[in-house]
Amino acid sequence: MVSDNHILSSFDRDLEGIQAHIMKMGGLVEAAILDATKSLKDRDEELSQKVREADKAIDELETLINEESARVIALRAPAAVDLRVILSVMKIASNLERIGDYAKNMAKRNSVLVHMTPVDGARAALGRMAREVQIMLKDALDAYIQRDVDMAYEILERDQEIDQMYNALFREFLTFMMEDPRYITPCMHLHFIAKNTERMGDHVTAIAEQVIYLVTGNMPEELRPKSDFTTKDPELSKPN
Repeated sequence: MVSDNHILSSFDRDLEGIQAHIMKMGGLVEAAILDATKSLKDRDEELSQKVREADKAIDELETLINEESARVIALRAPAAVDLRVILSVMKIASNLERIGDYAKNMAKRNSVLVHMTPVDGARAALGRMAREVQIMLKDALDAYIQRDVDMAYEILERDQEIDQMYNALFREFLTFMMEDPRYITPCMHLHFIAKNTERMGDHVTAIAEQVIYLVTGNMPEELRPKSDFTTKDPELSKPN
């Protein structure tokens, strides 16, 4: 007969393996954000292509995490906290995959933008916004590893800063387009990048919410405040 301690040990090893995949996936997504931002700043088509190709590894890790999570649920029948860990891991993986898609979309649009009229200051502003999202993601993953609810709640608050940065960029792009028709097409692409970056922030906060759920057993009581005053058209935030 297999002892309970042996079963527990095997389950713990399974969880450690899955969580190691999550951290690897998170590292790849952080790198994708940074590389996509650099490609935009430097007008680097080669780096943009690298980001697009690297997205495949992120997708493969999500599939692997889901498969291993399903196997653990089927074989170990986890309950209570252990089940919350598995469910949270799967949702975190899904959010990481979406963030990776938005980074890939940024790189894809940069491949078009390099052939268009530059918009003064836009790339630097987008870079600062993306950098803030990347730092938020790193902190969200740290909160997950440390089971730090306070840090997770802080990330929910910081998402408002990303919304405000997006709103400022939205107004700036409108001004450029009204003043000079040559800026209409590049500003449209830049606006999509800004909106997708804002959506990255939303997925980071969703990861933070999973940390809160994992530790407390409950999702945050109140929906996080949103400061994005622009259109809610889903087409604006859908990665291509």
